[in-house]
Amino acid sequence: MNVAVIGAGTMGNGIAHVFAQNGHNVSLIDIAEKALEKGIATITKNLDRQIKKELISEADKTATLNNLTTYTSMEEGLKDVELVVEAATENIDLKLKIFKTLSDLTAEDVILATNTSSISITKIAAVTNRAAKVIGMHFMNPVPVMKLVEVIRGYATSDEITEKIMKLSEELGKVPVEVNDYPGFVANRILMPMINEAIITLHEGVAGVSEIDTVMKLGMAHPMGPLQLADFIGLDVCLSIMNVLYEGFGNPKYAPCPLLVNMVTAGKLGVKSGEGFYSWSHGTKELIVADTFKK
Repeated sequence: MNVAVIGAGTMGNGIAHVFAQNGHNVSLIDIAEKALEKGIATITKNLDRQIKKELISEADKTATLNNLTTYTSMEEGLKDVELVVEAATENIDLKLKIFKTLSDLTAEDVILATNTSSISITKIAAVTNRAAKVIGMHFMNPVPVMKLVEVIRGYATSDEITEKIMKLSEELGKVPVEVNDYPGFVANRILMPMINEAIITLHEGVAGVSEIDTVMKLGMAHPMGPLQLADFIGLDVCLSIMNVLYEGFGNPKYAPCPLLVNMVTAGKLGVKSGEGFYSWSHGTKELIVADTFKK
């Protein structure tokens, strides 16, 4: 299958990696050449990691990279594709603009999928000329490792397209779970309020960063604490999803913690900025003094 992936960032290059490794011809599209170069470098690094773990061979790596072609022109990259997976920034205006363009530049039988983690599939589909062929494919990070794909049906998504995407996800070695189009779907409707509550717990001075994460790791058997996970996800992404939940349900329980809002405003976004609840600037995690978060 000829697949186009829009966006060469963390999720986009991971999605491109998985499709290419499973024999699909992938057009990786991004407006920034540097983003494409970084994306291919990340894929290469991850393939080398798989070789080191004896999960794939050098020949598999070569075949995967040969299945990838990069484009800064969306029009060029979309030629002859059968499926598009959008993995741009979690911003509703940007996604609507992209899908309007995809609708204009691709044939009406091309499936348009989005990797959105919270934005309405129905709203995205409404700007296209093929609502029945618009669907959510919410991969988890890191994409080459994580098995889950949330397959989200919009209001008009057809049974045929849903079945195709469920089967395709399985062929990629993933475990697809079909869900319906409500704010946050399943994963983030449950996860993000938990992360937000952990931030509220810190904000109210109940416990510090390390203490909160330790309770959840040792007491609830989570592989990492909610504050460390928030740093990995990106605090800006966490805030965006909380706002989607708050606006979508109108329930005060989904209101983002003021501390989360302030940290994003201050540019403390987690791993991507080098500092969030932890310091990541030297490539290793260092605990930031939590007293600064209690004010």
